[in-house]
Amino acid sequence: MSNPTTITADDGVPFVDTVREFDAPVSAVFKAHVDPDLLAKWLGPRTTSINVTEYDATTGGSWHYESGDANAMFGFRGVFHKVDPESLIIMTFEFDGAPDQVGISTTTFEETDGRTRIVVHEVYPSVEARDMALATGMNYGVVEGYERLDEMLAS
Repeated sequence: MSNPTTITADDGVPFVDTVREFDAPVSAVFKAHVDPDLLAKWLGPRTTSINVTEYDATTGGSWHYESGDANAMFGFRGVFHKVDPESLIIMTFEFDGAPDQVGISTTTFEETDGRTRIVVHEVYPSVEARDMALATGMNYGVVEGYERLDEMLAS
């Protein structure tokens, strides 16, 4: 059984907050977030694939990947503003289908007794942009992606 994922999107503010624990050390969970080969194995729902075309998970580096299925692929991109190994990733995110709608995501990694807790705070350019992202089924993809990460970390 996987750990629960808590996703909060309060009315009236352009934020999405996600909290999740993993039964793995922070080194493994962090690596899965910064290694493009590992990221492609767990990010998003099981029905989609990820094609990482650029992923320089260092301060100042940039990233781009396509996600989708046989019917359609969708591009996402951004810049890593700060990467502190095993503790913090601050990055922008932008959906290629909504240019100029850039958000920023802060992910913290905390280890306690060999378990890792991540806290993700996403800030969208507006409440409307946040609501549009949520309407795509983003929450489902986040939950299922973290379940896939659990499975990858256990193997």
